[in-house]
Amino acid sequence: METIYVIMLKDAKTGFLEKELCSITLSAHDEYIVNLYAAETDSGMTLNIRLSTGRDVSDWEYDAIYDYYDPSALEESGVSVTEMTDDYNPVWLAALPFDEDNAQQAVENVLKLHHAELADVFETIKDKESEYTEE
Repeated sequence: METIYVIMLKDAKTGFLEKELCSITLSAHDEYIVNLYAAETDSGMTLNIRLSTGRDVSDWEYDAIYDYYDPSALEESGVSVTEMTDDYNPVWLAALPFDEDNAQQAVENVLKLHHAELADVFETIKDKESEYTEE
């Protein structure tokens, strides 16, 4: 199944979405996308992708996921990753230079790397509930 996403330009001052920049079609791992938008920065246009876990997590998993999530694969591909700890589930802001011609490929790459990291995290933490809960 494919999903079409429209990348909009977000005004830095008002936070409003101003205009459509392009659209992309994703067929894998888009369940991780909370939202995506472009924004003007001092260094040019940036594509911002808010990524989550693709499902609700329990309280103990929330902390464990942040403890074990390693953004280095994303960062090595030129993506800046910031933990956003004010959401119900773990969320990361992935920011990278926006290039309309390569937007789809860039988002697909971010999703692929994020999916692989989350698979590793969930495998690592599956037996760690007792370490994160008070008994």
